[in-house]
Amino acid sequence: MNTPITNTPKDVFLHLLHISMLYVSVVSFITLFFQYINYMFPDQLNFYLMGILDSIHLSSASLAISFPVYLLSTWMIEKDFMSFPEKREFAIRKWLVNLTLFIASITIIVDLITLIYTYFNGELTMRFFLKVALVLAIAAVVFGYYIWDMRIKDEIKTVRMQIKLGAVSLLVVLATIAYGFILVGSPEQQRARRFDDQRVQDLQGIQNEIVNYWQQKEVLPQSLDALTNSISGYSAPKDPRTNELYEYAVSGALTFQLCSNFEASTAGQSDQRIYKHGPYGQNWNHAVGRVCFPKEIDPELYKTAKRGEMLPIDYVRPPAVAQ
Repeated sequence: MNTPITNTPKDVFLHLLHISMLYVSVVSFITLFFQYINYMFPDQLNFYLMGILDSIHLSSASLAISFPVYLLSTWMIEKDFMSFPEKREFAIRKWLVNLTLFIASITIIVDLITLIYTYFNGELTMRFFLKVALVLAIAAVVFGYYIWDMRIKDEIKTVRMQIKLGAVSLLVVLATIAYGFILVGSPEQQRARRFDDQRVQDLQGIQNEIVNYWQQKEVLPQSLDALTNSISGYSAPKDPRTNELYEYAVSGALTFQLCSNFEASTAGQSDQRIYKHGPYGQNWNHAVGRVCFPKEIDPELYKTAKRGEMLPIDYVRPPAVAQ
C-alpha cells in the first residue's frame, strides 16, 4: 500500500519562495523599464534625474538577485514534480498560482481602466502609452504562463518548455540590466557625475555667501576663510574627492571667480539632464578638468541699506493690539 504524499515544510517554503521571487522580479522589471521611459521621455514638470538613477540602480540590483532565485526555485520544484507528479495537486501550489492569476487579472483590468480614464482627460503621451503597454504585456505573460502550467500534465514537455522559457527570459533580464549601463553610464561614471553635482552645489553655496558678505561689508572677502562664521556655523565646503578648498580669487571691486576640477562634461543632452540645477543653475556648465566661473556682483540688483543706516521705526514696531 502506497503512503500518500503530504506537504512538508520544505514544500511550503519552496513554493512561497518561488512565488515571492516572481512578484519581486516582476515589480523590479516594471520599475526598471518605467525609469528607462522616464529618462528617454522626460516630463519637464516632474524630472529628477538622481531619483531616476537611484531607482534604476535599486531595481537592477533587485532583479539581478530575485530572478535567478526564481529560476532556481522553478527548477527545484519541477525536479520534485518529476519524482512526485501528485505534488502538482497540492493545495499550497494551487492557492499561490490562483492568487497570481487573480493579481494578473486585476492588473490588466486596472491598466485598461487607467488607459480609458487618461484618454478622457486628454493626457495621452508616448511615455504613458509605453508604460501601459509594458504592464499589460507583463501581466498577460504571467497570466498565460501559469494558465498553461496549471493545465499541462506531461512532465517531460513541461520541463523542456520551461528550460526554453527560462533561457529566453534570462536573456531578456540580462539585456534589460545591461541597457541601464548603456543609457545612464557605468557605476564609475555615475559616481564621477555625483561628485561633480556636489561640486556645483558647493560653488553655488559659496557664491551666495560671498554676495551676502559683500552686502554686509561692501567689500569682497579676500579668501574663503573670511566667510567662516562662528554664529551661523558656516565654513566654506571642500572638494568632496580631494578634501581641498575650492579656488577663489578676487579680480576687481565687484568681480571674482570660483574654480574647481571636474570629472565629467555637461556637454550633450544626456549630461544636461544630469546637471539640471533648475533656472538658477544654467551658468554652471563645465568641461572635464579645471574650470573657472567668473562672477560679477550687480550693486543695483544686490544693494542693501548702508551700514549704520537706521531702519524706519515702523519696520520693527509690532502691530497694535485691538482694544
